[in-house]
Amino acid sequence: MKELVFLIDSGIFSEEKEEMVKKIKRALISLTDKTGIEGFAKELSDLGVEILSTGGTAKAIRQAGIKVIDVSEFTGFPEMLDGRVKTLHPKIHGGILNQRDNADHQRQCAKHGLQDIDIVAVNLYAFEKTVADPHCSLADAIENIDIGGPTLLRASAKNFHDVTVIVDPSDYPRVLREIKEQGNTTLETRFYLAAKVFALTSSYDTKISQWLEKVDVKTNSYFTGA
Repeated sequence: MKELVFLIDSGIFSEEKEEMVKKIKRALISLTDKTGIEGFAKELSDLGVEILSTGGTAKAIRQAGIKVIDVSEFTGFPEMLDGRVKTLHPKIHGGILNQRDNADHQRQCAKHGLQDIDIVAVNLYAFEKTVADPHCSLADAIENIDIGGPTLLRASAKNFHDVTVIVDPSDYPRVLREIKEQGNTTLETRFYLAAKVFALTSSYDTKISQWLEKVDVKTNSYFTGA
């Protein structure tokens, strides 16, 4: 990470120190690997952060006695198509992608009722684990290609100036520590976390591509109907 060290030392990230730190108000959590989620969600809730979630993650958080808002309630639009569409909605992606210091973005958000989403904690469908089964069908593999997760992650990582994105539970303590200290994570931390996202999504797509390349369309039952 020599490049990151150089960027920090050269002062490219110093602008944040001159600005008022914007406190984190809202987090979206949607996880396949729920390791440590109850503790992380509880600490966020205790810090006054509103938590949005989906499906099994929302259930786990709720069962831990932590207040959570279903994404479908937040967007006013139900999960549908067997879970293929959950978070693909302007109220989610507008809340992530808007630039907080861009006056035109803020006017558009106000006009359309978009609220900021400041933390996104997401990990992806276990595609590699699914296709490790020698009996895995192409149809099963396809259903385990995550769409909403990478979209959330890439959007959040692109807007790392304003959004904290987490793909690794081992980063929960660092994020919580910084929020407790100053109400938000540092720009340096957000950049570090964003870089982890693009490494993950690149690897994820490569594994999908490599597996699909091995499918023989002349013999596979998905194509032959056998």
